[in-house]
Amino acid sequence: MDVTNCKSCGRLFNAIGRERLCPACKKALEEKFQTVKAYLEEHPDTSVEQTAADNDVTMKQIRQWVKEERLILSSATVAGIVCEKCGKPIRTGRFCDKCKENMASQLESMYDKPKPGADIKTAEPGGNRMRYLKN
Repeated sequence: MDVTNCKSCGRLFNAIGRERLCPACKKALEEKFQTVKAYLEEHPDTSVEQTAADNDVTMKQIRQWVKEERLILSSATVAGIVCEKCGKPIRTGRFCDKCKENMASQLESMYDKPKPGADIKTAEPGGNRMRYLKN
């Protein structure tokens, strides 16, 4: 545990891991999140700017919640959030579905898969086995 200053209020607190907010500020932020979530359920077609203004939250914080996939925008607009790879407007997360699929296939292709019908080498008799000492 490290003692560090809260990013929001500046108070000292015991940080576990990479925490940047004290427990009081974290609780207040979670309450704001619940308020924004309820607001968006009542007003689903509201823009990010209007949501931020009506709930006294920064647009940056709302975009952060969307990137964390805690919030989902009703429609993908350029004013909302865009894919970090191709720039296409998205509703939630960091990447669009197409870029996610491409990255997953690239990662999958990096691993060598055994070819069907390839001979699997077996251990030689007596080569890799457990041995016991005789008394």
